Amino acid sequence: MEETGKLQSETERGLKLVAIGGGTGLSTLLAGLKPLVGASAEGSVWLETLSAIVTVSDDGGSSGRLRDELQMLPPGDIRNCMVALSEDSTLLARLFRYRFPGNGELGGHSFGNLFLAALTEVTGDFVEAVRLSSEVLASKGRIYPATLTDVRLVAELEDGTEVRGESRITASRAPVRRLRLEPEHCLPLPEALRAIRVADIITLGPGSLYTSILPPLLVAGVAETIGASHAVKIFVCNLMTQPGETDGYTARQHVETVRNYAPEIRFDYVVINDRFITDEQATRYAADGAYQIGLNHLLLEEAFG
Repeated sequence: MEETGKLQSETERGLKLVAIGGGTGLSTLLAGLKPLVGASAEGSVWLETLSAIVTVSDDGGSSGRLRDELQMLPPGDIRNCMVALSEDSTLLARLFRYRFPGNGELGGHSFGNLFLAALTEVTGDFVEAVRLSSEVLASKGRIYPATLTDVRLVAELEDGTEVRGESRITASRAPVRRLRLEPEHCLPLPEALRAIRVADIITLGPGSLYTSILPPLLVAGVAETIGASHAVKIFVCNLMTQPGETDGYTARQHVETVRNYAPEIRFDYVVINDRFITDEQATRYAADGAYQIGLNHLLLEEAFG
């Protein structure tokens, strides 16, 4: 394919990859890509740069508390991405993952979130705090918040109810009819758009479709810039459906939902798992209402339809 030839021809200089999303899906993907950064070897694909554009709509847990108390962007997803890109063996990476126990004021907070909050206060700049924290962790990539605006997710559910806040949308466990940001007009970082423009590969997902994958695309100019990019665009489909968000969704429906919100983006590839989980795993997921996204040739063909 033309895209495959393009990637092979670029391996001598290394590829520029931008990963977009949030939650555990994005950090897991970054951890898998990290060994390819700077790992130039004859005949192999390697990454010259690895950048992440991270959703900042979280309003629950430690991130939500810091967001409300300090009027800062939620640090949780960004912290997870920094740790994913760091040297896992370092003490600092372990510290950033540490979560304080108990029910006191510190209970439930992670050290990494508090570190980012303190550094934001010292520098007066959240983006600078993220950059400096990444340097401390020796992260092998750049991390950009999707926007610096204090945005909240607003979902209109299938029953007509309007729900505000990522945590409330997830807790509602009801199908989403329409999703938007509040305020609707919020701007991305120029550096993030620049990374998209020069990228060789752009990935979207895996992660919660409505609360991790779609929010960055709702930021003004992001979807349009991705659509105009000459990069190879890859959608990484979830392994399982998510109760309330994607009940009964196929791979095709995941892609079609993204197209409904960002019609400018046309994917060159869709990555779909081709192995069945174990019966034990299936039973445990089913207890929570989650099921593996179907695996068959028709589904694979539909995903590219």
